[in-house]
Amino acid sequence: MGDRSDPLVQFVNVQKSYDGVHLVVKDFNVDMAAGEFLTMLGPSGSGKTTCLMMLAGFEAATHGEIILDGRSINHVAPHKRDIGMVFQNYALFPHMTVGENLAFPLQVRKIPKHEIAERVKQALGMVRLDGFAQRRPSQLSGGQQQRVAVARALVFEPKLVLMDEPLGALDKNLREEMQYEIKHIHQNLGVTMLYVTHDQTEALTMSDRIAVFDDGIVQQLASPSVLYEEPENAFVAGFIGENNRLMGQVKVIEGSYCSVELEGGGGIIEALKVNVDKVGDRTTLSLRPERVVVNPDGDTCVNCCEARVEELIYHGDHIRTRVMLSGNRDFIIKVPNAHHHAQLREGANVRIGWAVDDCRALDA
Repeated sequence: MGDRSDPLVQFVNVQKSYDGVHLVVKDFNVDMAAGEFLTMLGPSGSGKTTCLMMLAGFEAATHGEIILDGRSINHVAPHKRDIGMVFQNYALFPHMTVGENLAFPLQVRKIPKHEIAERVKQALGMVRLDGFAQRRPSQLSGGQQQRVAVARALVFEPKLVLMDEPLGALDKNLREEMQYEIKHIHQNLGVTMLYVTHDQTEALTMSDRIAVFDDGIVQQLASPSVLYEEPENAFVAGFIGENNRLMGQVKVIEGSYCSVELEGGGGIIEALKVNVDKVGDRTTLSLRPERVVVNPDGDTCVNCCEARVEELIYHGDHIRTRVMLSGNRDFIIKVPNAHHHAQLREGANVRIGWAVDDCRALDA
């Protein structure tokens, strides 16, 4: 990736309101390095697509400044921003062949004919569609149409490519295949990409960094591994990956750790103090299902609890085990299939545990 001291894209105190009263985007500040793959992730209505549309020029910022390659583009027309776009519905011209679709952005930019032919050929090769230049979009599958849309966004060598839910219309297997396809194109070309999705698996698979949106605010901006392993608040913990939540009250704080009394009579749990301020605060304890151990070794798991097995679901590589813990019927454990436990049967009582550093005390 490029030098973060000289970002390609900057959002500076950007706000957006459609009615002059309610802010859809609130004080958005993000720097994006050249060559980076940044994903904006969040539920519908969280503000992520609005940020992309403001960068593209299809929406105007109510407040703040958007900078591309060192200059403000707030008042620059969309077609003069040198940005490629890929949409969910492909937006291919149905009356044109694949080759003509790819040639169009080059013709608009007055590229010489002989160079257009060469660039179209290269772009089709890049998305593994050699020999498809004479077909029309209606003769292509959904995945092939999406490849053409990606090639068209890249063919004029833009500074930046924006993708708005580009894989949302594809089936699961094809969507996963295209995730790797786009990731490899990014790695091979080094092009800067801003990607919008509500699919957290997609974001984790493809991104250098992810900005998690909720209610017009970036809740956390970090690499996929940091977001998953070190969520800063309860929203991010719940939105990224599967997560167990236990409610409790902080009883003791010692440095980076705290003791929490679980609601429902579940005893005292030791946890990392992440997003609590003082003794007496309510807190959400966040714990990933794969970090919970059945019949733990006392030396490795400080936190040990009794739980009742409610449901077992076979997933091949693991057994998804739902237990009742401290009044919570939806506490999930992913038990590796290699460690098949005979006592894992519905209605049985089991002892479970986890390490202190795997349990994060977050906002209530």
